[in-house]
Amino acid sequence: MDSSDKAKILAAFGGVKGLFDSGIPSLIFLILFNVTHDLVHSAQWSLGFSALIAIYRLIKRETLQNALSGVFGVAICYWFSRSTGKAEDFYLPGLITNLVYAIAYSLSIISGWPIVGLVLGPLLGENFLWRKHPERKRVYVRASWLWVGMFVARLVVQYPLYKTGNINLLGTARVVMGYPLFIATAWGTYLIVKTVPKVDPV
Repeated sequence: MDSSDKAKILAAFGGVKGLFDSGIPSLIFLILFNVTHDLVHSAQWSLGFSALIAIYRLIKRETLQNALSGVFGVAICYWFSRSTGKAEDFYLPGLITNLVYAIAYSLSIISGWPIVGLVLGPLLGENFLWRKHPERKRVYVRASWLWVGMFVARLVVQYPLYKTGNINLLGTARVVMGYPLFIATAWGTYLIVKTVPKVDPV
């Protein structure tokens, strides 16, 4: 696999801009809430910043996918926390999302259609031919389990903090297990996938 394949793999999981667009609003909420202890204003500033990112991407004529998902994600988090009046519920949608992804990735592996293969196969030009090559299929399965591990790790660490209402530690865990863990998992995916040559469609 060449450098262009590495770029495709990393881009498929969001890339640097995607991580920034979807992750910074949550960091802003954490910082503001720790300083002001004001749930509503912290969430509103987070939502406002997310909207500004989307507008900036639109002006620059760059992809809006991650920016819009960031706006939508923050809006849902704000609605949850505003409805209950509990600051920790700002992070509840993220926990639910990780649970859903963990289940989806696991089911895809069990069914023989690992999600990493479904995403990367077409991008790397082999489409779904990898399913007929056991070694290539095996690396997609291993990479998909890596993502399951990331989602489960987040739940194992963050859910107890959510249940105890420890906002500071929960927010910190969300940040630490956001960017760094996501990047490490994406990089690990590349290292796994590159161990077996791509399937030649010819």
